[in-house]
Amino acid sequence: MDTQTTSFGIREFHFDPATGFWLNGKNFKLFGCCLHQDAGALGIAAPIGVWKQRLEELRSIGCNAIRTSHNPPDPAFLDLCDRMGFLVMDEMFDVWTVGKTPLLSRQTLNDYHLYYRDWWRADVTNTVLRDRNHPCVILYSAGNEIHDIRANSDLGFQIFRPLRDLYHQLDPTRPVTLALLRPNQTGVYKNGFADLLDVVGQNYRENELVAAHAEHPQWKIIGTENHLDPEAWDYLRDTPAYSGQFIWTGFDYLGESIGWPTVGSGSGLFDRTGLAKPQAYQAQSWWTHKPMVYVARVVAVPRLDLPPAELGMDMGPRIRSRLVSDWTERVAGRMERVQVFTNCQNVELLLDNKSLGVQDRSADDEPLEWNVPFAAGTLKAVARNEGKVAVTYELRTAGPAAAVKLVTDRNAIRAGDDDAIYIRARVVDKDGTVVPDANNLIAFTLNGPGKIVAVDSADNTCHDPFRASQRHAYQGQCVAIVEGTSAGKIVVNSTANGLSPSRATIQINP
Repeated sequence: MDTQTTSFGIREFHFDPATGFWLNGKNFKLFGCCLHQDAGALGIAAPIGVWKQRLEELRSIGCNAIRTSHNPPDPAFLDLCDRMGFLVMDEMFDVWTVGKTPLLSRQTLNDYHLYYRDWWRADVTNTVLRDRNHPCVILYSAGNEIHDIRANSDLGFQIFRPLRDLYHQLDPTRPVTLALLRPNQTGVYKNGFADLLDVVGQNYRENELVAAHAEHPQWKIIGTENHLDPEAWDYLRDTPAYSGQFIWTGFDYLGESIGWPTVGSGSGLFDRTGLAKPQAYQAQSWWTHKPMVYVARVVAVPRLDLPPAELGMDMGPRIRSRLVSDWTERVAGRMERVQVFTNCQNVELLLDNKSLGVQDRSADDEPLEWNVPFAAGTLKAVARNEGKVAVTYELRTAGPAAAVKLVTDRNAIRAGDDDAIYIRARVVDKDGTVVPDANNLIAFTLNGPGKIVAVDSADNTCHDPFRASQRHAYQGQCVAIVEGTSAGKIVVNSTANGLSPSRATIQINP
């Protein structure tokens, strides 16, 4: 009359204060990414098939762990991580009893801090009882950058002790951590608070965490939120006790904007449409062993003139750099700063088969750099191991836009609302090279047993509606997201004024 089936897995893991993370007798680093729970244009109620595709993309660059930020995840997402072998930091709260002041506002949000004292016990209990049979979960995070924890205050101690004890009571098999913010300023490394954590977690400032571990070698440590930069990577690579890091973030997400007209965060290794950014290949060069090489240009962009999120906060330089993967600068002779990511021994860079020099992989895994005067043609990186070509990558100068080209990395999906496929529209020249400055309005139509559920691009300043059948291209690309309603075949067509059209056929399985 009433049956409940629970899947579970058997494995052994532990965190060691001297050697870091171990799983089933193997010692390795957690190469993690933080994820918000929205999937861009699909919002929070995204088909699980979309998250499967996203996890496959993360795995392709070497990611093996996920931090759910900063709330209990969809249980179907944990089912997926179980099956795919991802390790999960299951995070609960972004606030306890002290609210946070958002960017561009001096008012505290009407968020969970208003309800924490009444609801924390029930919410933790329900979440842990729900999630504790998932073998993917290896660590509980009881909070992110919690403001109750501060110098010369007992509030953090008073709240965390019963919170941690409840986790232990409900699930004695997993350790509990916190994503600590500026622990040297809050004093938690000196006042005994960090000793309460099963694993000491810290956001950014990797040098401080490593230094604190040197003073407290009995601590187990992990980076709970980190930038993708060589210095952070070197601390992880060179410190045996450092269990792993979680890059902020795996994918761009809606909200947490730096200010209008921006409506989302651009911190992801992948954009909202699932396209890898150049920095994803920087991560791949560190996290994987299969030979790879990738080329990008460094361009300067001014930061927006916005007030700081916190008084006295350093907003960084006025001119910042951004990576773009194209060789279509229109100014001949202009000096271009080129970066190459690789895990091979050395790389030769060539422009139209003329060598620009060979560089060896650096000891600190910094990207290799060349200054190249722009000339239209093909910029090619040749990566070698032991003197033999291992892999190549090239960028070609794009000509005028000539056509729309539809591409997808799958040709079939399941019928129903638990799966979806991204049909990517690219504005290309006559030779098929993406035109990176194209912003044509692309219209999509569909014939057959399916529907276009949303359209999107990587542009975090675009205000086009998601629930539509057309979208402006951004950096030459945009997507239509399609679901199948019943078994059969669907045909998706794309058109844009002045460009040759394109179509894609997708099989819908039962």
